Amino acid sequence: MAQHHGKRFKALAMGFDSGKLFSTPEAITLVKKNANAKFNETIEVHIRLGVDPKKSDQNVRGTVLLPNGTGRSVRVIAFAKGDNAKAAQEAGADIVGDQDLIDRVKGGFTEFDVAVATPDMMASVGKELGRLLAQKMPNPKAGTVTANIAGAIRDIKAGKVEYRLDKTGIVHTIVGKASFEEAQLLENVTTLLDAIVRAKPAAAKGTYVRSVTLASTMGPGVKVDPNRIKATA
Repeated sequence: MAQHHGKRFKALAMGFDSGKLFSTPEAITLVKKNANAKFNETIEVHIRLGVDPKKSDQNVRGTVLLPNGTGRSVRVIAFAKGDNAKAAQEAGADIVGDQDLIDRVKGGFTEFDVAVATPDMMASVGKELGRLLAQKMPNPKAGTVTANIAGAIRDIKAGKVEYRLDKTGIVHTIVGKASFEEAQLLENVTTLLDAIVRAKPAAAKGTYVRSVTLASTMGPGVKVDPNRIKATA
């Protein structure tokens, strides 16, 4: 389906060479300049990788703690009981529970961003909420199923983000807010890209980082030179 953009978007897109490959600092400067909506826009990064998403040995997925956070308030629910439930509450989880929380989610509760769980809760969570939670399902690879639930919650609140390959071979995630200083965004982007480069599957052949695009919520994408990215990472 073709995308239809308004006059504001088109004017921003005409303000720079959309075919040019910029360095990361140059791209960040442009993205911040173009993030002139009436709210604090989120800065996103979209990375096309040279892997086959259909092959399990070429899957790219993990987490990284952004040094300057995401700028977003993340609502975390925790499936835990006993001492683990107490630890989750003290770590800042917004809602903590075991079967009562499972029943609440089954009843339609969706006002949360991330769900975490202790290993002993996963049998019940998986059985009763597998289809409902979908991509929000706690997962060991994402660090959201762990015995150290307090540490996981603190990291998520501090700016830990998950990156994962979609069906088209692209990783989409956020790296901050338009209100961040350029140096903060650069540090976040570099940290994320370094993690993705280090996560390169052994089975991946040829060029790994094919393209990198930075954009704000309401702004046009700015292409980053992947060769300069790899040199930095």
